[in-house]
Amino acid sequence: MKNYDLSYRRYVIGGVAILIVGIYIIRLFTLQITSDDYKKSADSNAFLKKIEYPSRGNISDRNGKLMVFNQPSYDIMVVMNEMRDRLDTLDFCQTLGISRDEFDQRMATMKDRNRNPGYSRYTQQLFMSQLSDKDFSVFQEKMFRFPGFYVQKRTVRQYNYNMAAHVLGDVAEVSPADIEEDDYYQPGDYIGKLGVERRYEKQLRGEKGIQVLLRDAHGRVQGRYRNGELDHRAKPGKNLTLGIDADLQLLGERLLEGKIGSIVAIEPSTGEVLCMVSSPSYDPRMMVGRQRSKNHRLLSQDVWKPLLNRSIMGQYPPGSTFKTTQGLTFMTEGVITPSTMYPCSHGFVFKGLRVGCHGHGAPLPLVPALSTSCNGYFCWGLYHMINTNISKYGTVQNAMNTWRDYMVSMGFGYKLGIDLPGEKRGLIPNAQFYDKAYKGSWNGLTVISIAIGQGEVNATPLQIANLGATIANRGYYYVPHVVKKVQGEPLDTTFTRKHYTKASREAYDYVVQGMRSSVLGGTCHELGKYDFMACGKTGTAQNRGHDHSVFMGFAPMDEPKIAVAVYVENGGWGATYGVPIGGLIMEQYLKGQLSEASEAKARSIQERRIAYGTADR
Repeated sequence: MKNYDLSYRRYVIGGVAILIVGIYIIRLFTLQITSDDYKKSADSNAFLKKIEYPSRGNISDRNGKLMVFNQPSYDIMVVMNEMRDRLDTLDFCQTLGISRDEFDQRMATMKDRNRNPGYSRYTQQLFMSQLSDKDFSVFQEKMFRFPGFYVQKRTVRQYNYNMAAHVLGDVAEVSPADIEEDDYYQPGDYIGKLGVERRYEKQLRGEKGIQVLLRDAHGRVQGRYRNGELDHRAKPGKNLTLGIDADLQLLGERLLEGKIGSIVAIEPSTGEVLCMVSSPSYDPRMMVGRQRSKNHRLLSQDVWKPLLNRSIMGQYPPGSTFKTTQGLTFMTEGVITPSTMYPCSHGFVFKGLRVGCHGHGAPLPLVPALSTSCNGYFCWGLYHMINTNISKYGTVQNAMNTWRDYMVSMGFGYKLGIDLPGEKRGLIPNAQFYDKAYKGSWNGLTVISIAIGQGEVNATPLQIANLGATIANRGYYYVPHVVKKVQGEPLDTTFTRKHYTKASREAYDYVVQGMRSSVLGGTCHELGKYDFMACGKTGTAQNRGHDHSVFMGFAPMDEPKIAVAVYVENGGWGATYGVPIGGLIMEQYLKGQLSEASEAKARSIQERRIAYGTADR
């Protein structure tokens, strides 16, 4: 009788055997054909790939003054597979001046794949960065005692001046996110973190070089593989020339000592940023070397926020500087003519609503309204545009959105696109904004404060300076940019294209007259003493505490070379800080230096401090 159990068992055993053989074949195929793990291991034992790091591009000001350059530095690299148990840890730590605990901590951090995703026992890993020449010399003499450790020559940034930290930015070690985003980087590499260093990272960093060295079975270097056939030299990064004038930047930073605020100056004919001051600031040299992390932590914890670039990140009410945009809009839209006169009974008074104003003659037309900074005039203009032009716009919402479109065309409400990271957009409200806020029940009186740069309107100092450049050009602007030239390549066309506003040339001519009249006998009369024809507009932006002091202007009137915005938090009237600072900035740039009297004024402003409380932050 046939035994079926034995027959089935034979098939089962045969099937298991075939399965096991199949698994082994698949695994061997994976290891030998599809996987390069063992190849990498073999290559790592046979070859030492030595990276040659390029020098980072230098940064100069518009006049050729070197602002940022490179100094030699040295990193200690380690190949864990070569170190094994042959290291005299005590001698090693004493040579580098570190403790055993610090040694263990660095080793643990290096092996942590969450913090160092590129870790491998067979490739060079960063153990310690940025050794000084002195420390390097000591270590080099004894390096033969420390198998597996190598010295990698690098460069670190150095700064000629204590200024422009927010513009220049800084360089630091790459994060895991940086490595994930760009395979150019590996652990221990450096990358621009802020400012120009970040925005122009690919131009500044250059291209790495490599040397492939052949090693014997004991790990000793025998020479170049294939006589250097696979080697290639590093290519240095490209140099940058900024639009910044170093002397102007230094003056601006002096003038804002002890104050919170910003100064931005632009060349109207190109959009180049001549100076960008944000106060409080910090010495860029604090962000270099092995103390960078500690210093960055201290700065980030400072209640006065010195890391914040207020020029492009501060969002403020523009105050009366914004009245120029209203005059341009009302005249172009036919709400007013140059001779239209509005009353001002110490302000705008209508249907129980009052917006106060200082004393001056009234009624008055556009030019003297700008000269005296009349609140009543521009409130009446907005009221008539929003409330009484239904035949033209159809609805209050359409009128409001038309107004918004003018503001956006003048560079407000959206990022201008400056070549620095972190720019904020400010706020220009539209009809939908107010429909949501007031459930559809609102009109020109409800939003009247936007006519004088208050209420919901917010702008950055950069946007206010760009307004000055646009008026100087009589109706167009270039996107502001801090880099004037990149070595060996043209400037991005983003910065060379004109942007025209919706306002008419005739309207700009009358607004320029109003700003010139302000200098000759209005709120900017202090600028009248200069021998160049300046045009200006003050602003006193209301605030929960003391008002902000604001100024926007340009010079000369007919051939403008500089447009300036000054914003001093809690500085009071626009004429208190804004006008005198703006005048000094104009004089320094146009004349190349300050007169003796102006230098005395600059010292006086520099020594004045504004008392801020933590509540102001």
